[in-house]
Amino acid sequence: MTVKEFIELVAMTDQDLPFLRKVYGSTREDELSLVDWSKEQCESFLDMQFQAQHLYYGQQFSAAEFCIIKFKGEPVGRLYVDYRDDEIRIVDIALLSQHRNRGIGTELMQDLMARASRGGKCIGIHVEKNNPALNWYRELGFEEQSDQGVYLFMKWRPQGG
Repeated sequence: MTVKEFIELVAMTDQDLPFLRKVYGSTREDELSLVDWSKEQCESFLDMQFQAQHLYYGQQFSAAEFCIIKFKGEPVGRLYVDYRDDEIRIVDIALLSQHRNRGIGTELMQDLMARASRGGKCIGIHVEKNNPALNWYRELGFEEQSDQGVYLFMKWRPQGG
């Protein structure tokens, strides 16, 4: 059996918010390990930042698909995708740290790339410059389009596109 056979995308509901907060927190672990804050201060900061991000995504990408990534039936991450006329925009993709580097993200990206290719579309994503996954995006064929301060805007184009 392949990794792909165990991956499922399920539409997000409000009941998923505590899990999504956990996923968000896992994306900030390295950053928060550098600050001299108590556990309570870190949790408060993460709560505030998650709420702000969640609200922003809902407002700015109201037509997007907000999904929970499940692996072998267990929630392991989130994938938010905005399907546009000319582009598939990845709003966010994140896995809990213990589920990274296992092929789950690569399978999801390859599925999006196949969908983009069939539709003659590119894929766009904003990636933080200090994101450890930046090289992974480059390996997948994403190219930097613009430097937007903290973020790089990257695009993947289908062959011949």
